[in-house]
Amino acid sequence: MSSVTNPSATLSRSEQKRSQVLDAAIDLFCCQGFFNTSMDEVARQAGVSKQTVYAHFGSKDELFVAAIESKCVAHQLTGDILTDAAEPESALMRFATQFSELIISPGAMAVFKTCVAQADSHPELSRLFYDAGPNHVLQLLADYLARVETHGRYHFGNTRHCAVRLCLMTFGELRLRLELGLEHQELLGSREQYVRECVQMFLKAYKLPETH
Repeated sequence: MSSVTNPSATLSRSEQKRSQVLDAAIDLFCCQGFFNTSMDEVARQAGVSKQTVYAHFGSKDELFVAAIESKCVAHQLTGDILTDAAEPESALMRFATQFSELIISPGAMAVFKTCVAQADSHPELSRLFYDAGPNHVLQLLADYLARVETHGRYHFGNTRHCAVRLCLMTFGELRLRLELGLEHQELLGSREQYVRECVQMFLKAYKLPETH
């Protein structure tokens, strides 16, 4: 009879509490926004003391950044997904798939809309979100493209610009409709094909001609 290992069993007590705090923070930030969420509420929902929350995160800003970063990790948008620079076709397909799922997730949309709504009065919130989310992902991708280029099959030039192009291509009409709160169900069935074609088009644009 096989047993199933509980992932939390491998975490220390401190790590478990940190995870509980992050889960609670993500839920509250997404449901009611940054400014309507207090550290007291996060502590209550996480089932820990307020002191525990502050022991792991010195401020609400720091907790917000950690929550955004944890969303990227949850969708596997870390350096681990972009390791094999010799096989960009498969690596970028994995990246684009995970990135696509992240940017259309309810949580990501809720945080994005909160930042946009508060951009004029609280631009620092947008900066926190940008640095922890979009900027982090773009830098991972730009660094990976630079490594791919050393293999001599592709030439990207400004890899940061190329990273932006691929990510914004991946947004597609679906993300636009979600931002505007419009009907989007009919686009879900073709989303996988759309993302795959984005990656294929992107790589084709930067592929060097074969020499004989």
